[in-house]
Amino acid sequence: MMGKGRRTRVAVLFGGRSGEHQVSIASARSVMQAIDADKYEVRPIGITQEGRWLAGEGAQALLEGRELPPLPAGAAEAGEASRAETALVPSQAAERLLDIDVVFPVLHGTYGEDGTVQGLLELAGLPYVGAGVLGSALGLDKIACKDVLRANGLPVVEDLRAQRSRWRREPEAVLDAVEARFGYPVFCKPANMGSSVGVSKAHDRDGLARALDLAARYDRRMLVEPAINAREIECSVLGNDDPIASVPGEVEPCNEFYDYDAKYIDEGSLLHIPAQIPGETARLVQAYAVRAFLAIDCAGMARVDFFLCRDTGLVYINELNTIPGFTAISMYPKLWEASGIPYPELIDRLIGLAVERWEDRQASETSYQAEEEAS
Repeated sequence: MMGKGRRTRVAVLFGGRSGEHQVSIASARSVMQAIDADKYEVRPIGITQEGRWLAGEGAQALLEGRELPPLPAGAAEAGEASRAETALVPSQAAERLLDIDVVFPVLHGTYGEDGTVQGLLELAGLPYVGAGVLGSALGLDKIACKDVLRANGLPVVEDLRAQRSRWRREPEAVLDAVEARFGYPVFCKPANMGSSVGVSKAHDRDGLARALDLAARYDRRMLVEPAINAREIECSVLGNDDPIASVPGEVEPCNEFYDYDAKYIDEGSLLHIPAQIPGETARLVQAYAVRAFLAIDCAGMARVDFFLCRDTGLVYINELNTIPGFTAISMYPKLWEASGIPYPELIDRLIGLAVERWEDRQASETSYQAEEEAS
């Protein structure tokens, strides 16, 4: 697949239509700065928040926050085109995407971390870093992921689910159900979103109504969980069929919880690496992280986030991030650095794992002929 005597061509795919567009751009910059230029030829491919694909100078402009080039002559203006038409306008991006060896997606959240782009890359027959369609979809969908983790005997916080349609049709019934089940405080989350976008903590009925309204802006399904007095522990996982776990780290948020502002805007959140927890607890977190990674059929990388209850010492899995923040100061690479794998080597390993997984998939037959089976 990869030509001998030349550098491996890696497409770094970033941006996207999710609420984590800017985070994705920051991750892409970091990957491109740290990747081994002697070994890899990097080709940035950006996706605007409107769904327009950009290669070459357009992708570079998106990375640098500069004004984007106009649409090609004869193409419909973005305001007049449908999302699909807008996405397909720059054929140059498609040509660049097919003229590469490996794709490194750093598309966080919906339309990137949820299996949609992974499905496109599968159809194109391209190796790519990270989880496949199933693992990506399960990792981002908090409801489906919790169901799979529970089925595999892994501990998660109890929850109550709500449909956006029912919330808008019967708001009082939904509020009553939450209060009867949990009381306060509670967290309310959209089922499909990352970086704590749309997540809020409610301390009373009015606050819960506002929290459900906020979550409903981002997804058609929401879930409500009781707030537990917990420390936030994170663990990075690396590998395919035989993954390994990093040392755990702890997040000490500057806000009431580790929301979007605490992660990316407000200063004051602290990362403790390694986490100051008992060795037995650290080993349990690592074991749970690997089991969760395998349970959702993850690949390449994931960051597994935990709650460590201060009152009971119990460990709960909060969620898996199959394309975690990937800047040089993000928790995923920092945990591996503390575990003995520096950032450039981590990128190299992930690309190798992508090729390994792609080669393994080539061993699977995709057609069936009855006469061959009979013989």
